[in-house]
Amino acid sequence: LGLSEDTITALQKVYWRRSWDDVTDDHIAEVGLDPKFHDIRLLLKIAGDLRGFPRHLSQHTGGMVMTQGPLTAMVPIANAAMEDRTVIEWDKNDLDALGILKVDILGLGMLTCIEKSFQLISQHHDRDLTLATIPPEDPQVYDMLCRADSVGVFQVESRAQMSMLPRLNPRCFYDLVIEVAIVRPGPIQGDMVHPYLRRRDGTEDVNYPSAALEHVLGKTLGIPLFQEQAMKIAIVGAGFSPAEADALRRALATFKRFGDVHKFRERFVEGMLSNGYEQDFAERCFRQIEGFADYGFPESHAASFALLVYVSSWLKHHYPATFACALLNSQPMGFYAPAQIVRDARDHGVTVRPPDVNHSQWDCTLEDSGFVLRLGFRQIKGFTEVDADAVITARADRPVEEVKGLWRRGISRAVLEKLARADAFTSLGLDRRAALWGVRALSAQPPPPLFDDPASMPGDAPVQLPLMALGEHVADDYRTLRLSLKAHPMELLRPALCRDSYQPCGDLSRIPDGTPVKVAGLVITRQRPGSAKGVMFVTLEDETGTANLVVWNTVYEKCRNVALGSVLMGVFGSLQREGNVIHVVAEKLWDESDLLSTLDAPETPDITPRASTQAPLDIKSRNFH
Repeated sequence: LGLSEDTITALQKVYWRRSWDDVTDDHIAEVGLDPKFHDIRLLLKIAGDLRGFPRHLSQHTGGMVMTQGPLTAMVPIANAAMEDRTVIEWDKNDLDALGILKVDILGLGMLTCIEKSFQLISQHHDRDLTLATIPPEDPQVYDMLCRADSVGVFQVESRAQMSMLPRLNPRCFYDLVIEVAIVRPGPIQGDMVHPYLRRRDGTEDVNYPSAALEHVLGKTLGIPLFQEQAMKIAIVGAGFSPAEADALRRALATFKRFGDVHKFRERFVEGMLSNGYEQDFAERCFRQIEGFADYGFPESHAASFALLVYVSSWLKHHYPATFACALLNSQPMGFYAPAQIVRDARDHGVTVRPPDVNHSQWDCTLEDSGFVLRLGFRQIKGFTEVDADAVITARADRPVEEVKGLWRRGISRAVLEKLARADAFTSLGLDRRAALWGVRALSAQPPPPLFDDPASMPGDAPVQLPLMALGEHVADDYRTLRLSLKAHPMELLRPALCRDSYQPCGDLSRIPDGTPVKVAGLVITRQRPGSAKGVMFVTLEDETGTANLVVWNTVYEKCRNVALGSVLMGVFGSLQREGNVIHVVAEKLWDESDLLSTLDAPETPDITPRASTQAPLDIKSRNFH
């Protein structure tokens, strides 16, 4: 249609996280586009007609199809984009209709992280561990989880799980099974979470509607939390036959693809009423089954996941440097970016060293007997593994002593510039400005060996360069590494924030419930789950800690552009406290991202950060400018 990329990007922002039918002409006009323009109307008409059509091929990376004879005799097989991977033309429902066996093996990034942790522990601590030999039921590990100290831990690092951990207070393995399963659409939509917590806390009596259901629900205090329990209730409580229960199971298609579960509602409720159960209990049980139609989670899966929760928690507690190193080397995975992983490691006493041309490998590594984390070249934006291998090979015979030494050994000026911008020449006594000055003095290619006269190499003339301010270093760190070990950006901005009456996030723990608060921080997570009825959850971070925001739908709609687009967000709201769980219920949001552009301004004061606040922070892939 000849529309520009800027126009398409603006339209994407309009429709992002909005229902198609909710978008109005006013929304389109807000981004500077004319909703009456012919080509835009035509684009929206075509896009509307295409809604619901298959858009791309998706494969389960661990899915296998098993047939009695050759699969090629039944269905065409195509090569996938990844080497040694193939894909068939049928989808899983075609296979199900034909009675063909499909087996899915769940591939988890945490398994990679755990394996790398075991290798590092064996290498640096001379201790061989496996999933089966991790010491079980360690009270210190459960103490850590009860504090919601779970950044990087499998499954329980999300906002919702971190809020649940202090309330559930897990003290044994089966508590982790419950923890994994309870923060799911099924229990949440079925209103099972709060009754379970009240019964666990002893504020509500544990009762069972019948002896038959006590057998089904005994392990979960009379509250159905698992998919198997929902199916057993259908048989035991509602009188479903095995064939009816199987039909109900089939209707529980992931993500409500067919939406057939509602067809069983009348049969289920009437069956429970006829067997003497109360209407409210029957309705709640069926709501939970409807939740499983959105995402079913059986007890067997929860137990498998709980094992990885415990193992990753054990590694985080006993070997924090090793666990952080393995997490960084297993990216992309998990809930947090490398900046949060590094900050959390430092908060747990781990010394973290920056990428360095003489010491770093491609992956992050451990130094000083395994207790110090050295960031790898993989953390440098735009740096490739091929570049890293070239640098490692060039320094193999002798350490790098000068910038031009690497250049003479065949490293291109473009690669050297990336290293200089990332401040990776500190072992040579050069900061990024001095290193970059030396790189810029070099020609595109080193001279041929016959003309290589070290006495006349470029960049030899001494030059007195002005020292970079701390703010300049921090800004450049984020541009090149997406984190900084020198200071947190918010600490450099704190004087201006204090003048504007912002409170540090770390002070929220000392503020009474219901108090109005005004905080600001870099946005590290945004969540708007479908089960939250339009509520958005935002996590802000400053040099003192984090603030968890609850943004109700009315506030979100008023401040949508800020909620979705700001890098540094300001918020006014009221503090809400439930035990050790603290939230800020937002009343107004605004964008303070422009403050970040002042970090590397000449007048930015060069302050020395406190050791306790020298923590990095991720601003995703966005630069300060």
